[in-house]
Amino acid sequence: MAIQIAPILPEYVDGGEPPSHDSCRDAEVDPKMAISASRSAGQTVAPFLAKHIPEQYAPLGGLNGPADKSQKNPNTKYCYRHRPDLKCRRTADEPSMENLQRDLETLSQADQQAISHVWSLFSAAPAKHRSLMLQGILTQCCFPQLSYLSAAVRDLIRIDFITALPAEISFKILCYLDTTSLCKAAQVSRRWRSLADDDVVWHKMCEQHIDRKCIKCGWGLPLLERKRLRDWKRQQQLRGTGGYVNQWPPKLALTPESSQTSSEDLGALTISVLNGSQKRSASAMSPNDSSLISSKLAVKRQCTPGLNVDTYFTPSKPRFRPWKDVYKDRFKVGTNWKYGRCTMKIFRGHTNGVMCLQFDDQILATGSYDSTIKIWDIESGQEISTLRGHTSGIRALQFDDTKLISGSLDRTLKVWNWRTGECISTYQGHTEGVVALNFSANLLASGSIDHSVKIWNFEDKSTFSLKGHADWVNAVKIDSESRTVFSASDDCTVRLWDLDTKRCIKVFEGHVGQVQQVLPLPADYEPEDADVEDKDDGTSSNSSTTDLRDSALRASYGTAFTSCSGVKRPLPPRYMLTGALDSTVRLWDVSTGKCLKTFFGHVEGVWALAGDTLRVVSGAEDRMVKVWDARTGKCERTFTGHAGPVTCIGLSDSRMCTGSEDCEVRLYSFRTNDGEDTPTLGH
Repeated sequence: MAIQIAPILPEYVDGGEPPSHDSCRDAEVDPKMAISASRSAGQTVAPFLAKHIPEQYAPLGGLNGPADKSQKNPNTKYCYRHRPDLKCRRTADEPSMENLQRDLETLSQADQQAISHVWSLFSAAPAKHRSLMLQGILTQCCFPQLSYLSAAVRDLIRIDFITALPAEISFKILCYLDTTSLCKAAQVSRRWRSLADDDVVWHKMCEQHIDRKCIKCGWGLPLLERKRLRDWKRQQQLRGTGGYVNQWPPKLALTPESSQTSSEDLGALTISVLNGSQKRSASAMSPNDSSLISSKLAVKRQCTPGLNVDTYFTPSKPRFRPWKDVYKDRFKVGTNWKYGRCTMKIFRGHTNGVMCLQFDDQILATGSYDSTIKIWDIESGQEISTLRGHTSGIRALQFDDTKLISGSLDRTLKVWNWRTGECISTYQGHTEGVVALNFSANLLASGSIDHSVKIWNFEDKSTFSLKGHADWVNAVKIDSESRTVFSASDDCTVRLWDLDTKRCIKVFEGHVGQVQQVLPLPADYEPEDADVEDKDDGTSSNSSTTDLRDSALRASYGTAFTSCSGVKRPLPPRYMLTGALDSTVRLWDVSTGKCLKTFFGHVEGVWALAGDTLRVVSGAEDRMVKVWDARTGKCERTFTGHAGPVTCIGLSDSRMCTGSEDCEVRLYSFRTNDGEDTPTLGH
């Protein structure tokens, strides 16, 4: 049945003037014409309603026979407002309905019936008819009426899309939000909170920001345990694509891959403590923990408010920690780094300048010109022991769980059991003082005043020298995967050595002062203006481009990386940092040998350098410690307080340690407890 619109506007159709605002407001309707129109409308509306709503207006059967009640009305199949099975169906606005009813009652009976007919017609009409009706009405509306429509529609078209859409699509939408927006979304309703706080969303957030700078917002957070991230990635991807639909909260069952991770390893992950830089290793587990690891019970994710972070994982009840909590802890640390909010401890005990240090979660080791090595308890700030045996100043040290190795100006290297204070062995080989060392796996590299780098193999007891520098070798770093060594020297150069051929394969020149430090950067580090390489999608063209790029990189390191035996050999780190007495820190592309960026800020020579994918920390003769953005090279913070040159620096996710010739060691902790009054240091 067609709806005739033209007769409503006889004057306009016949060429007369369209109705004005005044005519719309002041026109009077003849009562006889209104009654006649009402009767005509009744004769027209009744068949229309009987056709489209037979269950209400044609109980004995519609115009075309009995209606099939089992068939759904296709016109409201995707309608948000009229689907009775939708949980998010919009309810009537009671105050508006009361006002509407009150205004309607002020009209005459005929007018009420006419308006009711119009509403009934529109309510019963299919989607196509409704559109035609609206188009006709809009052509007759004056500006005040259009303005009213605009204001009313603005609120009516707001829908709860998170509730209306499937969970997988809602997850996809929420993954595009930043941290602040996600937290606000969780305050909308219970349904929004269950989705906005879900591990699928926060796992994506953690993966995007932890141990890297987000390319979208420039924000980065401290490191997350890589193994746990890989195992959970597969679980959350399954849930994000419908693997766990309509389960709030879901029951997560681990399905270890036999080729990579055993069930014991996965069990160990469930009780690992992701608290700052603390990670619970398998070697530190008790027998009770081992029995739990061997159990093959499914682990449920439980979110229990009010628990202390340190006791969140108990041996008796292993569980997964919500990714939002993981992100929250790291966000606090990242914010403290950004604004310089930290606590500081000062360790005093050496009688001469502190030249080297290293720390972990509980222990701090320092070496000094007073020929001693001191072991400190970080929590209490107390000295645990002093290692004595060197006859001259200590210039370098490094320790792990089992040993500590030190290098001294007395030309020797000593291996200590730092727990007992016993000197296990002494290595002699340099003709001058040892000023640098670094060990990795079974290899030890040492740099000396005698201009050489010496390599010591703990496994076969072999040793050899790398010669090429023309002055003191101030720093050495081993990259065990590529079997290469970096060395920095007072001859203003940095060299890259091949341990297999025992030759120098690259020389980096650019500093105009003695180079004191060299620091290879992690594999996932990328500077801000680095070229974005095309990802290999499996097509032949991209695959060939990737192969050519890899071949060119290998060729830049010499035949040792391009021969048949070296084609599968891992490449050295792509980027490195250096610090020198020309007051600058430089970022280098190792493959090309080019200096990509120079960090300016110190007014005197740089003695100490530390860094990761998020930040770089440098200490200098000017007694200042500077924190730099690793990607942009911008100085974010400057710390002062030492009374002498800053000679050594240690860095972790939530701590920074500095040593100086003023005999002091300062430990800055950026991990603070909730509610703790934390001072702001630096500027």
